[in-house]
Amino acid sequence: MSGIGLNAYLFVAGLLFALGFFGVLLRRNTLVIYMCMELMLNAVNLALVAFSRFNRTMDGNIFVFFIITVAAAEVAVGLAIIVALYRKRRTVQVEELNALSN
Repeated sequence: MSGIGLNAYLFVAGLLFALGFFGVLLRRNTLVIYMCMELMLNAVNLALVAFSRFNRTMDGNIFVFFIITVAAAEVAVGLAIIVALYRKRRTVQVEELNALSN
């Protein structure tokens, strides 16, 4: 095994997740919010791969494979929604997208 322990991987994963979480809470641009959500998803993937590696099983890697598959589909749908919102409202700011009826 390498010299890097499980705690280091979990620390980085927690840091990435916290960065993404606060990005979702604090940012107003929908594209940035979307990227922060992807950052949180990848933090979870990093933690799953780290647990899988240190437990010497493939369970975490299989979960990551499914998560990446779902994330790819989510990106396609999410970006399509953001582009449709931009075409309709000419903005990607969350404050200006507060009503769906107009």
